[in-house]
Amino acid sequence: MDIKEKEEEESEKHVKPVNETHHKYWIGGFALLSLACLALFFLMELHVFELLGTYRTLLKKLSLATSISFLVLAFARFMEMIVLKRTHIRSLRYNLVRLFRLLSVLIIIMVVISFLFQNWYTAAVSLGLISLILGFALQTPISSFIGWLYIILRNPYHVGDRIQITTFKGDVVEINYLDTTLWEFAGDYLTNDLPSGRLIRFPNSLVLQSAVFNYSWVKFPYIWNEIPFHIAYESDFEYVESTLKRVTKNELGPDIENKILGLKELVEQTPVDELEIKEYPFVCFRINANTWVEASVTYLVEPKQAASIRSRIIKNVIGELLKEPDKVMFPKSNAR
Repeated sequence: MDIKEKEEEESEKHVKPVNETHHKYWIGGFALLSLACLALFFLMELHVFELLGTYRTLLKKLSLATSISFLVLAFARFMEMIVLKRTHIRSLRYNLVRLFRLLSVLIIIMVVISFLFQNWYTAAVSLGLISLILGFALQTPISSFIGWLYIILRNPYHVGDRIQITTFKGDVVEINYLDTTLWEFAGDYLTNDLPSGRLIRFPNSLVLQSAVFNYSWVKFPYIWNEIPFHIAYESDFEYVESTLKRVTKNELGPDIENKILGLKELVEQTPVDELEIKEYPFVCFRINANTWVEASVTYLVEPKQAASIRSRIIKNVIGELLKEPDKVMFPKSNAR
């Protein structure tokens, strides 16, 4: 099983069950409204309504166009129910539902225009002039709508992904036709990766202008984390290295090896050559300018668990190192 299949399995676990009754109510309601408008259309054929004059023709057109519109909405709801029932990938479900709603609105607009304008040439000219005026007046919204199409087709991020774009960092909670909403993490008042409680809404046109950093890439939904520990020169480096690896492995669990294998498989599928994938968690030592040694442990972690796992590793590593004061000495010991 590859990483994408695992991601789809994990996504399937968190998908909410489909409320078919709710959708059936909507479908039934739209169908009844469609029948009512169709009945009104036939009622307009009665001679009693000849008193309305030219308004009679307009009401007939509106009633028939409204009947077809409600029928389109009922069909769109039916398709949404099928998608929500048979598609188990949360992001794909979200995008398909949005797409069906957009198509239904476009079809309704075309139906209304076709019934109100008998002369297609006049309708086309009128629509062209309106589009030209709106194009100049609504450049930013139109760019944002094109950005939405780019998001749907190229998938730089999905609902639920943790991303960064310009200075905005957060988990995607909604992708509308014109903007995207993030649930911010970190922020101005936090130094960790916890949610800040603020929502960020930015126009979709931003994805066409700026780089998008996705921390929840479907093929490899992990990031690298590194924690530095400062020790004195007199410390037992072998013991420090083994302790850092042991504690980190215990916190990450046995699945860490599968993550590394997945990363190696991804690298093999790319044109990248001579990229060394070490066995993680990996420990390296550096000389610090303040006359001590920096022992850093590097490991893979899911973005949304980075803060909690980092805290547990720091607490447990320091606890283990303090148990052996003869093997591990900290920088403050040099100031005796």
